[in-house]
Amino acid sequence: MNRTIIHRAISYLASVGMFRFIADKPYLKLTYWARMGKPLQIDQPRSFSEKTQWLKLYDRRNEYVRMVDKYESRQYIADMIGEEFVIPVIGIWDDFDSIDFNLLPDRFVLKTTHDSGGVVICRDKADFDYKLARKKLSKHLRKNFYYFSREWPYQDVKPRILAEKYLADESGRELKDYKIHVFNGTPRLIHVDYGRFEEHKRNLYSTDWNYIDVGMTFPTDAAITVGRPEKLDLMLELSRIMAKDIPYLRVDFYSAHQNIYVGELTLYSNSGYEVLQPEAYDLIIGGWLELPVELKRGKAADGVDI
Repeated sequence: MNRTIIHRAISYLASVGMFRFIADKPYLKLTYWARMGKPLQIDQPRSFSEKTQWLKLYDRRNEYVRMVDKYESRQYIADMIGEEFVIPVIGIWDDFDSIDFNLLPDRFVLKTTHDSGGVVICRDKADFDYKLARKKLSKHLRKNFYYFSREWPYQDVKPRILAEKYLADESGRELKDYKIHVFNGTPRLIHVDYGRFEEHKRNLYSTDWNYIDVGMTFPTDAAITVGRPEKLDLMLELSRIMAKDIPYLRVDFYSAHQNIYVGELTLYSNSGYEVLQPEAYDLIIGGWLELPVELKRGKAADGVDI
């Protein structure tokens, strides 16, 4: 059977709760094989994707729950680096029907606080599809993202809908993400997403802003010039502060109107299923990540034997 079909079947069964009672470790082995096409070497991880699965199982700290909550993380970010780097919040609600759209500006962004992908962008309330937005966000509110990916911090995040200020870059249409991958406190890699509404592509750069000809889940394009962010040095410094004492953290920045904002903190990039081309880069990037010695020699925070 085609692996893509198997992956979709597993995702569907997870969405209806069929794998809810399977322990994290065997579930991750199953989904890793379905998505990556090879066995997960969880006890001797070497690649970036394998080490990310290992971190899901064993690196468990209370502050991670706050960091992945798209509302609570704002105060965490403000405490770490300052409120000026936090996207302004317009409101927060437990369900879609509680939102008073008359109080919202003409342009805004709605996000669910507890998962990935629950985003609706309004560029003009006159053309906003309220019915479609309600359907999408209500569907996401019913999900427990933990059961799909076993990213354990999401298990206890309260599902809510957040409205935040609409931001756009120089194109006026979209907002580029500058996603800085920090390994053991050192920024090593940056990826930039663009063309999400036409043809989603992703370019990789070194911290010196040299293009890296490697695809990461989405196609890369050497012919597309993504300019070096004016405040890249500041982004790198802020990412170091945010990632202090954390084995791996991806800090996502937006640059808009001469300001920079932290959009999200990600502990497991693409849940540890980033497909790298050439594939050898999965091992190369994995070599940048040193797993915590104290966990390798003992027990995880939840008492799981290692």
